[in-house]
Formats: sequence, C-alpha cells, structure tokens
Amino acid sequence: MKLHGYFRSSAAWRVRIAFNLKAIAVEHVPHHLRHGAQRDPAYLALNPQGLVPALELDDGTVLTQSLAIIEWLDETHPRPALLPKAPLERAKVRAFAQAIACDTHPVQNLKVLNRLRELGHDGEAVLAWAAGVNADGLSACEQLAANNPGPFCFGPEPGLADICLVPQLGNARRFKVDVARFPRLLRAEAAAMERPAFRDAAPDRQADAE
Repeated sequence: MKLHGYFRSSAAWRVRIAFNLKAIAVEHVPHHLRHGAQRDPAYLALNPQGLVPALELDDGTVLTQSLAIIEWLDETHPRPALLPKAPLERAKVRAFAQAIACDTHPVQNLKVLNRLRELGHDGEAVLAWAAGVNADGLSACEQLAANNPGPFCFGPEPGLADICLVPQLGNARRFKVDVARFPRLLRAEAAAMERPAFRDAAPDRQADAE
C-alpha cells in the first residue's frame, strides 16, 4: 500500500497514526503542498480533489479522505479497535472526530488561507482567522470529552478521537493558540505522546520534513 501525503498535513498525520497503531507498514509518498504538487495531473488522477491523504491499495484501488481511510483500516484490521463497540459511544467518538476533521481543520487549511490572501486579507488577519477557528473547535472538543475519565479522549486506550486531536493541537500551536485553556485535551494528548505510534507519526519525524 502507498500513502500519499505531506509531512505537515494534519489529515495525513491522522492516517499515519492509525497505521502505526495497527502496526501496519505502508509506503509513504510525499507531495509538497506548498509547491503545488497536489495539483499535478498524475496526482489528480488518483485524487480529483487534489488533497492529501490518498491511500493506494495493492490492487490499485484508491481511497481518499482521512476518516474514510481510517474507518476502512479499522474494519479490515480490527485490532486494536479505534472505535467503541457500543453504538452510542461510537456516535460520540465520531462526533468528536468530525468536529475536528469536518468543521475545524478544513476552514484553517492551506487552501482556505491562500484563498483569504487572494481576497485581499493581510497576513496578520489570515493568521488570526486560523487561530480563531482552531480555538473555537478545540473549545467545543474540550467540552465533548470533559466527562470521560480517560486518560484518552474516550477511554483508557487511544482511538479515533485521539487520532484527530493530536494533529489539531499541533495546528493550534503553529497558529499560536494558547492551548493551556484545554486541560482535558492536553491530558489526552500527553497520554497519546507516550505511545510510539503517535510520536513516530509527528511531522518532524517524516522523511519529507523541512
């Protein structure tokens, strides 16, 4: 299998964590987003959205969207489980993950920030936008996880929520958000970073890191 990504992409980061938790080897194929490699015709033939990640299976099938890839991985390689068995608990974890992957990350990613610049917003305003989006999303997630003892977001072992959380906290710090206001999320992050699966997926440990 080939995982097409970019070292700093939080969506690709999520998938790297999932593969590591499953202890499944995958070939990493980097595409430099700031150089526009995601718009190369060869890559667009794999993923018409021109986004990372994309997972190319051994039979040539291509999967896109990080949450879809991670759930496929969890269904085809069920141990360790990344989602709870109980439907209600699964829904809670999915809601947390989607709050990040659908409502927070997409409106502060490179494509959106570049569009804001094209519309005439200066650099300071663009960074303030990204910081505000991160802070709002993480504030909601702090409340969603608040009543779970953890230490991870939703239990004693890491799962989909933690896979989404760790990269988003990385984004928040990059945009200078004061994450100290999210103690429950920081506790889950600290537990996650004790695991090699999370540490080894970090951007600065990737072959294409700058």
